[in-house]
Amino acid sequence: MRTSRNHRPAPRLPRPPARRPFPRRALSMLAACALLPVAALAAAPPAAADTSDFRGTNWAVLGDNFSTGPLVVDGLTESDSYATVQAKANALYDDMESTLGINTVRLPVNTHTVGTDWWNRYRGAVDAATDRGFKVILAYWEDGAASGGRVTDHAAWNTMWSTVTSQYGGNSLVYFEPMNEPHGYSSAEWRDVAADWLDQHYSAPAGRVLIGGTGYSQDLRDVCDDSRFDGTLLSFHHYAFFYGEMSYENWRNHVTQRLGNCAGRAVATEFGAPMNDGRNYGDPGSGDNFVRHIRAVTDVMRENDMGGTYWPAVGGKPGTIGYDWYSMYAMQGSGSDLSLTLRNESGANRLRWAWGDDVDPDAGNPGTTVTAIVNEGSAKCVDVVSGSTDPGAEIIQYTCHGGANQQWTLNDLGNGYHQIVNQGSGLCLDVDAASTADGARAIQWTCNGGTNQQWELRDAGSVVELVARHSGKCLDVLDQSTANNARLTQYSCWGGANQHWTL
Repeated sequence: MRTSRNHRPAPRLPRPPARRPFPRRALSMLAACALLPVAALAAAPPAAADTSDFRGTNWAVLGDNFSTGPLVVDGLTESDSYATVQAKANALYDDMESTLGINTVRLPVNTHTVGTDWWNRYRGAVDAATDRGFKVILAYWEDGAASGGRVTDHAAWNTMWSTVTSQYGGNSLVYFEPMNEPHGYSSAEWRDVAADWLDQHYSAPAGRVLIGGTGYSQDLRDVCDDSRFDGTLLSFHHYAFFYGEMSYENWRNHVTQRLGNCAGRAVATEFGAPMNDGRNYGDPGSGDNFVRHIRAVTDVMRENDMGGTYWPAVGGKPGTIGYDWYSMYAMQGSGSDLSLTLRNESGANRLRWAWGDDVDPDAGNPGTTVTAIVNEGSAKCVDVVSGSTDPGAEIIQYTCHGGANQQWTLNDLGNGYHQIVNQGSGLCLDVDAASTADGARAIQWTCNGGTNQQWELRDAGSVVELVARHSGKCLDVLDQSTANNARLTQYSCWGGANQHWTL
């Protein structure tokens, strides 16, 4: 999961206990080797693995997967039954599969989840995925920032993994990631910890284990060169905020160097960028650092047949906007009736490109238009009062001046409606509190996919009416005013000039 660039690890915890006695698996292997010809015992090269079939996303907790409590991923509640978890998971997996062809989900586990009653119900998300043929990557998150990027309790960690591997070791669709971002360990320390894990948890086939790179899993070279991990897969993370500004070519070189010689065994289990504000990830000449970074990462993935799980599908760090701005999807609905809407078509297209699909790598956001919205009756522009970037700020009309608070991105949702996003704030045109009453205020609010943020551009001749999906009412200038600062509301559509708009 993403962490701050300025994070400094806490003081290191004591080294884990010395290695356990030789495991039964190793003893049986030695016995078998005694029967082989000497030539057969020569060192074998690391196994190659085509990871291109990992087409996935992370399903995360809304807040943070680093937790000292049970992990309840976004859309689930801790009171959900196993059947409800399955139903919710299937609803989300349906939309992931139909929009991006996703076949993999990465789910978090920790010692406060596995072995509890919640784990028995949370497993519905795992089982729903494997029942439909999805792969599942189960990855361990340590106990929050205070752990300093180290396993907090090795005994509890091993007990947790013994439970998980005994339950899913025989399921060929379930993969195991011993630790997410082991940044509190030196390279040598982490490799010893990971090798001990492989020795102890031998019911997890090596080919279904993903060993994270050093640091924040962003460097595979030392792990790649360590023969103890021959035959395993490798987990790789890469974010722009880890490193700052770079050119496209420098990003490419940076990613390639840190993959070392093991790109063929690597799964990019975390990478991502803002998907909520209309950035064009299809622009090869973009001056935006996030765009350059995502284009470089996805190009390297495609060239090396690397699979990946984007961070995140839903969940993640909400910041001040109520959701993770990197999230690929907006989630709508309640109960088990959940659905997902892509936030950025060009970003989604780059994922498909990374996974080897026959798509245009430079396709932009075809359903997106940036425009001023001008009232027919007053000739004034739809405006966020005082250029505010705060959720809840009122929408007014004001003399057109071309400022960002008068520029709106129209995102075609593909269902006959548009999301209308202010360029200055990144927030959506919204009917306050989803009211269906005449006179309800138009405000800007965090984009959440609600029907009170979905607008039909209804043809009215040379102009359009902006009709709120939830209420069927029109965006309206209060009292047909032609004055600056007049408030915008919703009102029953009646064809007046104060309800007509040009784009």
